[in-house]
Amino acid sequence: MLLRTILILLALILTAPVAGPSQALAQQSASGLPLPRFVSLRAEEVNLRTGPGVRYPIEWVITKRELPVEIIAEFETWRKIRDSQGTDGWVHQTMLTGRRTLMVLGPGVKKLRRTDSDAAAPLVNVEPGVIGRLLQCPRNSEFCRVEVEGYQGWFRREEFWGVYKGEYIE
Repeated sequence: MLLRTILILLALILTAPVAGPSQALAQQSASGLPLPRFVSLRAEEVNLRTGPGVRYPIEWVITKRELPVEIIAEFETWRKIRDSQGTDGWVHQTMLTGRRTLMVLGPGVKKLRRTDSDAAAPLVNVEPGVIGRLLQCPRNSEFCRVEVEGYQGWFRREEFWGVYKGEYIE
């Protein structure tokens, strides 16, 4: 009986699928926080690596502090991030901050509004690529309150990158 149990366990072990890093990443979050989620870059210069560790080569160097990025996977202290253009790679968690920021999307200049209405008077025109702080995205609203270059106002959600559709921030 004992021999039969050992043989069954051995057969199960040998036929069990081996979970590689990508399978493990898809099933768990090292931090316990939801995936995906938005964060921003803490440093002026951040190395984007091909894998989770310093032994992996640097593929890109991002030189935009406070750039909003999306964490799409985690492995120990490493985070796989994606930017607004879809470029992705691995960075150490110390290079990221939970501060929510936004990047104005193009084409064309966007109007930062005084209130959360399309009819609201503009405060200032903002060029694509400008980074600002995300302050509030009320429930069931197409607008978010933001701060850009010292001005506080409202953008439509589709005018910037850094918040999910239907996400609210109080």
